[in-house]
Amino acid sequence: MSFPLSRPLRALSVVATLGLALAAQSQAQAFTLTSPDFAEGSTLPQRFEFKGFGCAGDNQSPALRWIGAPAGTQSFAVTMYDPDAPTGSGWWHWSVVNIPASVTELRPDAGAAGGAKLPAGASHVRIDYGVAAWGGACPPEGDVPHRYIFTVHALKVPRLDLPADATAALAGYMINANSLGKATLTARYGRPAAKGKQP
Repeated sequence: MSFPLSRPLRALSVVATLGLALAAQSQAQAFTLTSPDFAEGSTLPQRFEFKGFGCAGDNQSPALRWIGAPAGTQSFAVTMYDPDAPTGSGWWHWSVVNIPASVTELRPDAGAAGGAKLPAGASHVRIDYGVAAWGGACPPEGDVPHRYIFTVHALKVPRLDLPADATAALAGYMINANSLGKATLTARYGRPAAKGKQP
């Protein structure tokens, strides 16, 4: 035998149900980017440093994983950007476009030149080192550690129509014009001042 709920109890029940629904919706909508190689706010490991320009890292790109893409996502783009580079416009270290919507990670060293380690259909865009590949961190010696911002962008189109020689800035414009949402992961990296030099 059941008894009808009183009006206050019915109202409380409705509020509780709405609260649970909103909490579930919030969890479902959390678009998150992580890496098994470093945590948010930590120091980027040295193997991701560039090899050249006075830097001597392995110039490998880290593994990246994401979950919670927005509904309607048809492709992804991944970028890595240093806003602290002394250029007046920052420095694009990585730009990958046309990652299929079914993909939720990039493997270690996916940024290798030639694109063989990228998911099928994805491609590199030319970055500020002048190459279509990953270009690792290489801040000036003695600088305060720079921020390296990795971003996965969920896009509303299956492909970006970019020319073969597109710059990372042009790709960034097209990415933002077609964005449904993004998730970021930031690490820091610095190099000590060379002996005998002041920072």
